[in-house]
Amino acid sequence: MAEIKVAVLGAAGRMGTQACAAVEAADGLSLVARLDRGDEITAGSLSGADVVVDFTVPSAAEANVHAVLDAGAHAVVGTTGWDDASRGRVAEHLDRCNADRADGSGLGVLIAPNFGLSAVLAMTFAAKAARYFESAEIIELHHPDKVDAPSGTARHTAAAISAARADAGLPASPDATESGWDARGADVDGVRVHAVRLRGLVAHEEILLGNPGEQLVIRQDSFDRSSFMPGVLVAVRAVVDRPGLTVGLEHVLDLT
Repeated sequence: MAEIKVAVLGAAGRMGTQACAAVEAADGLSLVARLDRGDEITAGSLSGADVVVDFTVPSAAEANVHAVLDAGAHAVVGTTGWDDASRGRVAEHLDRCNADRADGSGLGVLIAPNFGLSAVLAMTFAAKAARYFESAEIIELHHPDKVDAPSGTARHTAAAISAARADAGLPASPDATESGWDARGADVDGVRVHAVRLRGLVAHEEILLGNPGEQLVIRQDSFDRSSFMPGVLVAVRAVVDRPGLTVGLEHVLDLT
């Protein structure tokens, strides 16, 4: 396989710095551009990158992806804050980019709520287990510099749990709360999600599943941002062969 040329957006940030180092150390990948706040995203500034990795901020991520596609590159996105509307606009842009490619090739975008392999496995296990439990809730715990809540990981987990419960014909989790709903966390697709922001944390998630007389707890901890880099490299290598929009690293890890 030819060497994959990679550019990183948000290269001066915590995750961007790690991503640059991981790409430089990886076999078969070459770091050709580092862009940060204020840098224009064009074919020229990307220096011929095949894949662009985005670790910026939620307010900029969608515009960045559109600019990357306009520049003719694939995108791997670790920035959170996406919703159905923003993902839909990216999917439509990809359709336009790839409309004239009859050979199955084309540009791809992979949006990963979490690149940690342990986190992806936890999400996958939770979705498989959810159909067997009456109750399901999520606690996500992150550092206090994180700008969005609930986390993209927790939202992705909740959506997967909700879909699994719906497929199994389960009703909503029992909850007799009549007042103080603000203490019950966010409702994400019918699953309660509680967000903790605490100094000393990096990225952590607990999925709580309960039945009468039993409880299953799936806990995932990321203690250092370096733990996300193996997943980033998997995504970079995979996206060049996945035209269109892919949401979730599990789809390139053969877990679904």
